[in-house]
Amino acid sequence: MKTILSLIAIGFCSSAFAQNYTAVSPTDSQQEIVNKAAHITPSPRQLRWQQLEFTAFLHFGMNTFTNREWGEGKEDAKLFNPTALDAAQWVRTCKQAGIKQVIITAKHHDGFCLWPSKYTEHSIKNSPWKNGQGDVVKEVADACHAQGVGFGVYLSPWDRNNPDYGDTEKYNAYFMNQLTELLSNYGRVDEVWFDGANGEGPNGKKPVYHFDAWYSLIRKLQPGAVIAIMGPDVRWVGTESGYGRVSEWSVIPIDQQNNAGTEKDSQKDIAFKPKGDMTGSDLGNREKISKAKALVWYPAETDVSIRPGWFYHETEDNQVKSPEKLLDIYYSSVGRNSVLLLNIPPDKRGLINEHDQKNLMAWKNIIDQTFKTNLLKGAKINSSNGINTKALLSGSIHNYWTTKGSDTTSVIEFSLPKPQTFDVLSLQENITIGQRIEKFNLEYFNGTTWEQIAEGTTIGAKRLIRFKPVTAQKVRLNITSSRLNPTLTAMGLYKQFTGL
Repeated sequence: MKTILSLIAIGFCSSAFAQNYTAVSPTDSQQEIVNKAAHITPSPRQLRWQQLEFTAFLHFGMNTFTNREWGEGKEDAKLFNPTALDAAQWVRTCKQAGIKQVIITAKHHDGFCLWPSKYTEHSIKNSPWKNGQGDVVKEVADACHAQGVGFGVYLSPWDRNNPDYGDTEKYNAYFMNQLTELLSNYGRVDEVWFDGANGEGPNGKKPVYHFDAWYSLIRKLQPGAVIAIMGPDVRWVGTESGYGRVSEWSVIPIDQQNNAGTEKDSQKDIAFKPKGDMTGSDLGNREKISKAKALVWYPAETDVSIRPGWFYHETEDNQVKSPEKLLDIYYSSVGRNSVLLLNIPPDKRGLINEHDQKNLMAWKNIIDQTFKTNLLKGAKINSSNGINTKALLSGSIHNYWTTKGSDTTSVIEFSLPKPQTFDVLSLQENITIGQRIEKFNLEYFNGTTWEQIAEGTTIGAKRLIRFKPVTAQKVRLNITSSRLNPTLTAMGLYKQFTGL
């Protein structure tokens, strides 16, 4: 989209965040481009966001009461009347499930506002809930701030109620006014989420969204907030199935990034289908970056709903994703260098439904039990060209393993105190100095020879790989390709919890 060029000015090239963007010269050699890519790092807001790992969407609004997914904007405000709305329960449930940040649908495509906006009558101020004195956005924001959970807002660009939608100038002024309300009256906002939905207005025309102005306003009023997914900080992974790509680079060529599919596939649970560079199987390998005009830190967010739909429907109470399905999604999103955005829609009462709660807590228990004990603990570590090997078991972005000199490959061998049975590998790079590792494999000593049990390409913020259970006392990680010196802040071997 044409907004990409403006993203450079708004989000990537400002002096305060210059480290997450670099231009590529036509005269740069392949190795010079690789070196540039290796030095690109996340901005402070991107780093905070990427370390969350797991966030939630709360789709709630008029559609909850009309039993629809996309409203028409003509619904009577009196239909909105939750009987027991408890935003603290929403946030508490999310927090108990391990979620670090939530995003409320402040306004969906129907234009109905969950706050008493001064700029429209199509809002909760004209609903019977709390006699028109309520403010769902405030209740969610207050609950997040009280419970130490990040707070984000979704404001639909498409508005099927506003009579000026279709008139570019008038509608953008309206949108900016509403965005200003959300960013000014609810304390700290950690994420602002836009999709690209863009239908025809009453005049039969589609307005042109003034993304540049929206981004500037967000940077002014909430400078710590990441802007996703039609924005400069976070990109859409390309599918709403919950499954990210196996090779996920946070550093990609922005001139090849294409948001065109976001509008068409917005709010649809589609299967992963590579289409162009936005949803290709690998956006940032050496071949891709060799053709770039610029490189940027632009990490992926993987969104999916816990139910077939995005809003609550009673008929879907028995179709909530199982703990096992959620676990598979976790490994395929958080475990593939992406942040998982899981939609958990409150019901007509205004509560996270019992069916959703049950599966969320069972899922969280599996994760907690699986990763409770690192089976590498107490192992003797040998890395002939490595520096600070102890950091592999107790590291951080300030304390990490890397290699000597300019070595881009390494072998790290672990001798455990006794044989252990494991089937999960966990790896984390120090992304504060870049994403560098391109290829690795894990081997175990079977008593006679070394045998490979897992392999991968990218690591990034976190990589999780499952394999058939292996019992061994000696294992080794082989890093066979990296952009500059590889880094690791953590490595772990774990045994999946089955409940048995």
